[in-house]
Amino acid sequence: MGNVERALFPEMYDENGGDGILPWQVIKRMVAAGRISASPDVLDSQIQPASIDLRLGPKAFRVQGSFLKGRSATLLTRVRELTDDTVDLTQPTPSLLERGVVYIIPLLERLNLPSDVYGVANPKSTTGRLDIFTRLITECGDEFDRVPQHYSGELYLEVSSRTFPIRAKAGMTLNQLRFVRGNPENPKVLRNNALRDLAKDHPLIYAPDGRPSMEHIGDGVEITVDLAGLDHTIVAYKAKAKESQRAIELDKNNHYDPTAYWEAIPVPRSGYIILETNGFYLLASKGKVSVPLTHAAEMVAYDASMGEFRVHYAGFFDPGFGYGANGEIQGTKAVLEVRAYEVPILLEDGHVVGRLNYYPMASAPKRVYGTSIGSSYQQQGLALSKQFKRPDRTQQEAILTSREVPQAC
Repeated sequence: MGNVERALFPEMYDENGGDGILPWQVIKRMVAAGRISASPDVLDSQIQPASIDLRLGPKAFRVQGSFLKGRSATLLTRVRELTDDTVDLTQPTPSLLERGVVYIIPLLERLNLPSDVYGVANPKSTTGRLDIFTRLITECGDEFDRVPQHYSGELYLEVSSRTFPIRAKAGMTLNQLRFVRGNPENPKVLRNNALRDLAKDHPLIYAPDGRPSMEHIGDGVEITVDLAGLDHTIVAYKAKAKESQRAIELDKNNHYDPTAYWEAIPVPRSGYIILETNGFYLLASKGKVSVPLTHAAEMVAYDASMGEFRVHYAGFFDPGFGYGANGEIQGTKAVLEVRAYEVPILLEDGHVVGRLNYYPMASAPKRVYGTSIGSSYQQQGLALSKQFKRPDRTQQEAILTSREVPQAC
């Protein structure tokens, strides 16, 4: 389509923009042109360097199970057939979403995409760190978290909190959507030599000693787990699912006592920990990740043969993560959200647990990831979600002494 699309939809292009993930300034123009619309209007604060946060609508439908509607009926018709109850999200006090229950929530935003742009969704970082599973659904869609080219219609979110009961209300954001210009069957991703060339100009991962590293760069950037406690005496947090009955209100920041919800795991003398079946863990990467402004990145599972566990629910890294506006930040640790399935898994220090794929931006964003736009995790270590109080070293020791199981020998 090329020049024809550029002439018909000038709001979708920067002067020097090409294929790739659309940046902040293009998303902002899409909103102004009505390509992304909502009632109430989309807020500037929703627009991130390479994505947009999507807001919950006024109702949550409690359904009997997860599903994709396909083309058999309108989505809300099928939702109502499977609905056990409806939750009003407009109450002054955030409404309870029960643990282990599936909800379908119509979102406030709707789309009208041109023929050369598609969408890809992910949970937000805070959502993933609370073990809240979300998946975007479109009308007539046959795939979660994907919006096809030329899509025009409403958006819906499947929400299931796996560990904690939560309280939510209309207008909250649990997931984000990025827009990509190009062929959805063959998305651009940097591999091997191309990735190494990028790393020569802009280091993509820093070793524990602070030096740029090329060791783990090949078919993506390999992410290894830190169980040696390079920056902390705590190397992991394990959710206390059964013990915690108090719901977490998602709009409360720096509020909850971590010891009521999390078991802290100190540096293991053995060099490994055991991931319990269906346990939910937060761990940190050994290296520090950096994403230059010309690219964005996504965490994917490294190799299914390693064992049945899921790593990183919220796998999208905005341009500028661990990089800053001008490369002034020398990497940021990735926090890994891990759940083991089927059988317990032995996880050793330095174990490769994921791969970071890098994708080109259509053009560099004019707004970058960082605290200036409210980003919570730019220079994080092993950090819980923003709803929990940030422990100092004395409090970390208190968290460790609250553990109910002894440290491994």
